[in-house]
Order: sequence, then C-alpha cells, then structure tokens
Amino acid sequence: MRTGDHLEIAGLTAGYDGHGVLNVDRLTVARGEFLSVLGPSGCGKTTLLNTLAGFVRPDSGTIRLAGADLTGVPPHRRGLGLVFQNYALFPHLSVADNVAYGLKVRRVPKAERAQRVEEALRLVDLAGYANRRPRQLSGGQQQRVAVARALAIRPELVLLDEPLSNLDAKLRREMRIELRALQQRLGITMVFVTHDQEEALSLSDRIAVMNAGRVEQVGTPETVYRAPATRFVAEFLGAANVLDGVAADGVLTVGEVRIPWRGSASGALTVAVRPERIRLGAAAGWPRATVRLRSFLGDGWQLELEPAGGPHLTARAEHAPEVGSVVTVSWEDDDVIVLG
Repeated sequence: MRTGDHLEIAGLTAGYDGHGVLNVDRLTVARGEFLSVLGPSGCGKTTLLNTLAGFVRPDSGTIRLAGADLTGVPPHRRGLGLVFQNYALFPHLSVADNVAYGLKVRRVPKAERAQRVEEALRLVDLAGYANRRPRQLSGGQQQRVAVARALAIRPELVLLDEPLSNLDAKLRREMRIELRALQQRLGITMVFVTHDQEEALSLSDRIAVMNAGRVEQVGTPETVYRAPATRFVAEFLGAANVLDGVAADGVLTVGEVRIPWRGSASGALTVAVRPERIRLGAAAGWPRATVRLRSFLGDGWQLELEPAGGPHLTARAEHAPEVGSVVTVSWEDDDVIVLG
C-alpha cells in the first residue's frame, strides 16, 4: 500500500557522449514499496538505476529521497544499498566481513553487527560460508553475498540491478520469496531492475515498464498485465497476440479472418489477447487454425497456430493437439484488451 512518496524522480534525462538514453518525466516510489523497473536490454533501466545511485550525472531533472535532494550528492554520501550485476566483493575479506563492511563504516555495535550478518547470510542460504573468501565461491554465491551486504545495512532505499541473474532456477525462486519477505518485514523501499517478467510480476507492488528511455506504464502487476496501456507493454509483458483489424456489425476482421466482436468500439482497432486466454474447441462462428508448432513447458503446452489468411497466434493449453491438426480458436469478451 502506498503511504506517501519516498523517492521522487522528475524531469530526469541522462545519456552518454552526447547521446540521450534516459528521459523520465515523473516516477515516484512510496515508502516501503517494491518497484520493479522492467524492460528489454538497452531500454535505459540500468542507466536509471546508475543515475539514482549517483554513478551517472543527469543532464537535467531532480532526484529526491525522503524530501532531500540527492541530484548532486556523490554516491558515497547517498546512503543507499546497492546490488549490481558485478559483485564488487573485497577478495581479501571473508564472506562475513564483506557483509559487515557497510555496518562497520556506519559504526554499528559489534553484537548487532554479528546478528545482522548472520541474518543476512541465512537469508541468502550461505549460513555456513561466513569464513570463506569470495574466490572460494561460485558466481551465484558471490552474487548472494552482494545481496546480503546491501540488505544488512537496512538502508531507506535499496537499488538492485538483476541481483538474481546468476542463480539457478530453484534458488532464484526461493530467493524471490525470501527477498520479498525480508523487504516487507523491514519496510525497506526497493527499486529492482530486471528484464525477467516473472520476477517483476511475482515480486513487485508496482512495475514501471520502460521502452527507449521512457516509462511506458506504471501500475500494479495485475494492471500492467491485464490492462496494458500501449502495444509495447502488451507485447513485452506476457507475449500477447496483438491483432490489427476493423470492427463493424459484430465482426472484427483481421486480414481475411472474421472474429465475433461484441465490443462497443468500431472502425480500425488494435486489440490484444493473452495466449492463456485462447480456447481450443467447438465454438460456432469462430475461425479455425492449423497447429504449426507445439512446445512442452512443464505445466502445459505452448502452441503456434496459423489461421488461414490471418496472423499467427500463440496459445497456451493443458493438453495439446498434434502438429498439423486443425482447431477452432475462441476467447471470451473479457479476454480482449483494446489498445486503440
């Protein structure tokens, strides 16, 4: 729940060698909120994080945290917890000393320091590794030490740049749960950069979807997934089937395909339907399509469907017909997202 803006970004622009990379008109994060910045490679999300951290000087705009202007403050004076893809561990220090480094700088009492180090290492499943050196750890383990170090100081704001990217799938899922639980328990404000949609959807209070340096949409995970504001958001988040057609007289015509249409809009339309909302089976008046490809995903199948004279469709199904089969495709009215 939003309890007031803790982090405020306004008119923020930044770039490299005269080339603009970032152009964020306004973005706010509430105190204790977990905001994920989601987007493809090159969209500006890491530049945004580096600008917040103070490593990139903005060309214009302001950054305020808890009412204080951080825009011109050097990185070491911002008091932020930082976790980036490069681990930045001290090779000559033990794991415990690496985690404790920020606490020592802040002169946290020894007993409390030991308690926080133990808690942080337990969080990232490295309780038995306190006396090892970074060189004795795998890449994934080193990343987990970096996460523990940032969380141990319990700062007002933690910036994370894909901190789970080097973990195996099982540990990554576990870390999501533990990271979110700790964030909520401590009430830490977090800005989490990722290109992983599942991470963003499962971790976040809100998601900011970025494209070409700009924020395309900000909203709860359910909002950005079920009601994407733009075509880009619809296609990037969840791989929606985006259809350009013309609606008239109860029919949406897409290419040569005629689809039942009960929406109020008419004329040229762009709509989207999520793969999991497409249904296979008998449905009067709906188009038929040939199964061109099927892929088993563990919890179901992904199908590539080709309607005659229409665009290819991607569907998800619990049971998959054979390749070459002809099936009827349909969806409910509520499954259609009107984009324009």
